[in-house]
Parts: sequence; C-alpha cells; structure tokens
Amino acid sequence: MFSWVKQEQGGRNKEGEMYQTVTEGLQSLYTKKLLPLEETYLFHDFHSPSLEAADFQSKPMVLLVGQYSTGKTTFIRYLLEQDFPGMRIGPEPTTDGFIAVMYGENEGIIPGNALVVDPRKPFRKLNAFGNSFLNRFICSQMPNQVLQSISIIDTPGILSGEKQRISRGYDFAEVLRWFGERVDRIVLLFDAHKLDISDEFSEAIKALKGQDDKIRVVLNKADQVDTQQLMRVYGALMWSLGKVINTPEVVRVYLGSFWAKPLQNTENRRLFEAESQDLFKDIQSLPRNAALRKLNDLIKRARLAKVHAYIISYLKKEMPSLFGREKKKEELIMRLPEIYTTLQKEHHISPGDFPNVTKMQDMLQHYDFSKFPSLKIKLIESVDKMLATKIAVLMAMIREEESKQPTAMVSGGAFEGSHDGPFGQGYGEGISAGADAEDWIVSRDKHRYDEIFYTLMPINGKITGVNAKKEMMNSRLPNTVLGKIWKLADCDRDGMLDDEEFALAQHLIKIKLEGYELPTEVPDHLVPPSHRKNPVADALYNHTED
Repeated sequence: MFSWVKQEQGGRNKEGEMYQTVTEGLQSLYTKKLLPLEETYLFHDFHSPSLEAADFQSKPMVLLVGQYSTGKTTFIRYLLEQDFPGMRIGPEPTTDGFIAVMYGENEGIIPGNALVVDPRKPFRKLNAFGNSFLNRFICSQMPNQVLQSISIIDTPGILSGEKQRISRGYDFAEVLRWFGERVDRIVLLFDAHKLDISDEFSEAIKALKGQDDKIRVVLNKADQVDTQQLMRVYGALMWSLGKVINTPEVVRVYLGSFWAKPLQNTENRRLFEAESQDLFKDIQSLPRNAALRKLNDLIKRARLAKVHAYIISYLKKEMPSLFGREKKKEELIMRLPEIYTTLQKEHHISPGDFPNVTKMQDMLQHYDFSKFPSLKIKLIESVDKMLATKIAVLMAMIREEESKQPTAMVSGGAFEGSHDGPFGQGYGEGISAGADAEDWIVSRDKHRYDEIFYTLMPINGKITGVNAKKEMMNSRLPNTVLGKIWKLADCDRDGMLDDEEFALAQHLIKIKLEGYELPTEVPDHLVPPSHRKNPVADALYNHTED
C-alpha cells in the first residue's frame, strides 16, 4: 500500500540522511564518520590537517612543479591567454613563492595571511606553516573564463647546485605534500635543456608519493631541439624520472612548446599539436571528474586513518602501567616495522596502506605512548560501514548527476577554438580531408583506382567480394580493419562494389595506412555521388506522395 511513499530520492541512506549533491554527501560522511576517528587518534598531528567545507566545495586545482625557468608561469599565461596579477617571467628564478591563480570578479592580489582566514578558500590549514611561508603565498584573482572551472597553483622554481642549500624558511616539501593531497592534477614541467633532477627537486617529487595517479609530466620548449635531439632528450628524461618515481608504469610525458610564440623547429609541429590537445583534454576533464576524485581521496584518507588508529592503540596496549615507560617506548619505536607486519596479519591490511615507517618513527619520538587512546571498536566499525555501504550511495549519485547535468568542461583561453575551425586538430586531414571541397575528393585519384577496378573482371559494372578481397589484402591491413572498410564502402549493402564504391574503399585504405582512424559511418562528403540522396528530388517525391 502506498508503495510510492517508499521510493528513495537523491542520496538518502538507510539512516534517513538525505544528500542533495555528492559534495554535500562527502562533507557529511567526513564530519560524522571519519573526523571522530581522526581526532581521537591524533591523525591531524601525524598526517594531514582536518578537511573543511571549502575543501569539498572548491573548484578542481592544478599544481605546477618544476625547476626555475622551465616555463611554469608562462604555461599559466598560455592557458589563460592574459597576464595575471603578481606574474613575473624571466630566465632567472622569478617566482619566489606560491601563487594561487583563482577566479574573482575584481582583479587583484590577496596576501597569504589574509587568505588563510578566509573560510571560502581551501587554504586555512596552511596557517600551520607559519609566517615565513605565508609571506611568500598570495592569491591572484581575476575574471577569466578558464578560472571559472579550475584554479591553478604556481610554485617557486626549484633550485639546483649551491642555490638549493639556501633555506627557504619553511618546509617546502611538506607544503608540496599538502597541496598534492588536495589538488586534482600535478604537472611536473621540464625544460628540454634542463633535464637534471636536483636534490631539492627529487625531494619535491618524493613528497608527492601516493599521488601518482594525479601526476603528468610536460617536456616544455621541445621546439628548441631537432627530431634526433628530441629522441635523446626524451630518453634521458625517462631515465631520470625512473630513478625518482618508483612505479611499474611508464609516466605519461607530453611534448610541446607551451607559449604563444612561433616554433623554432617546425618539423615536429604535428606531434606538438597532438600532444597539446591530449594535455588539454586531460585538464578539461577535471571538472567532470572532480567529485569522483574527492571521493577517491576520502577513501584513501579513511584507510590511512584506520591504519593509524590500529598503530596508536597497539602502542598504547604495549606500554607498561608504571615503570620502564621510556625504555619500552624506545623498544616499540625500534620494532615499528615488526609491528606493521603484526597488524597486517591481525587486521588483514595491505602493506601499501601503512604510512612511511621512518617518518612515523621520527614523529613518535615526541609523544607519550601512555597517553594514547585505546582501540575503540565503534569508531572503526563506523568507518568500515561508511566504506562498505555509504560510499556506494555516493557512487550512484555521481553517475546520476553526470547523466542529468551537461558535461562540465574547462573552456576559454587556450581551450577555446582548439576543436572547431580550420586550426582544430585533424582538420582537413584523414577522414575530414575534402570536407570543404566542392568536388568529391576521391575523384582526384579515381583514375588510378579505375585501372585496378577493371582488372578485377566486373560483372554488370560491379565486382564481387572475392575479387575485391584479393586486391584489398595487398594493403596488409588486418582482416578486422578491411572488414570495416568493406562495410563502409558498400553503400547500397548489396555485397558488391561498383567503381565509385571501390574507389571509396581504396581511399579509406589509404587513410588508414597514413595512420588516421576510420569513422563509424561514411561522412557526407565521402559518399559516392551516385549514392547520394538528391534533396530536391526527395522533396518533390514527398510532395507528390502527399
């Protein structure tokens, strides 16, 4: 009875909580389920500050990291297609602080100390890094269409040689780690003439460990070397990265020259255009995947918080009640790798979920283990329940939001007009060649195709599939590809090819051999003239029928 009353809407879960949006659901789950566990076991002191509303509601962020003069600031200017407040560009280390480039109705700069007290910005927890950092942190606001969808974080140029030994006055690696946990994409920029990875750069990359899925590498200024040199530079870069990024997969490297000046070497122009479009597509997809990224980061945080709770409660349990506490503390810190192994077996935890053992040992030196809280099963069970059931509700909401809302994409700046018009990638090439021509582009080579066609013994102006197969096999393309070409070329679906259909098949083979993809259906400009519908005749025919 009244079954319609029971229908669930939005993100209602079994406890009756109603989420209007995925962002609201994430914030609610964190505050009610995960935050109590973090506060109980001092998670914020050991790992990461607590999350606030602005962390869930902020736009996707892109973090740029690289040595000085690799083009980080120029890259931002290239994307925005306009200068931003606080921008300085030069061959020397010009950017000496962090700049958050964000959208604002009025152009201007917000100093770091004012920025970390603004509840609308996701930077309040940076207050912990002190005045030395905040004096070198600003927010550059401006009305720009690109910034309506994403925010960009420019970082100081990483130093090399003797310069890297000069103290910055704050923990640079820890600040990068803080940003790395919260941004959606991390772009490491390299200069084609500056491939060495200094000690500070190596430490910076190691600080981003655990965020490997967010990292993209850009080899900038690639137009300043020729093709042969570019191959050597690319190989040297991959070798250097292999020593600091310890992953079994090869890191994706984008080649190009990301500034609005003429290319010095144009022989790789097509490669650079394809690479830049791939990078643009990756950045443009960030708003669409923002909710999923935040959900993924919340799951990672929850797993780490659980492991941290097990470690802290285990150390508490092992402490003596009265005498020998200091000696026992030193022993437990020394035995921390063994404790990790014990907890892995006892609670069935993956080794990859545990924090860095060396860092954990250093931090534990400053705490009294006897004051640690004991294991509270209810807090652990609450987080387990969140991961097992409530996350699934939000996953369904993400898919529902994606189906109802228009696809969110970054637009404006360098992203505007990169797909349409004569300068879009692939325009006038491959399958789109001849789209603007008045004649049928296949007819330009049809005389050659006709010579082959008439050697295949056509009957009533058509050749059979058997005869066509013999000729098409000479291309050495796989049968799956040739089968697709046959279906595309056989416009009237009679299982045979006339001279125009055969010419189309040969044209499609040529396109495939040149490295372009085949379409799912024949574009209008490639349909053979004799197989095109006459719109005037169709209109007259339909009028007569009426």
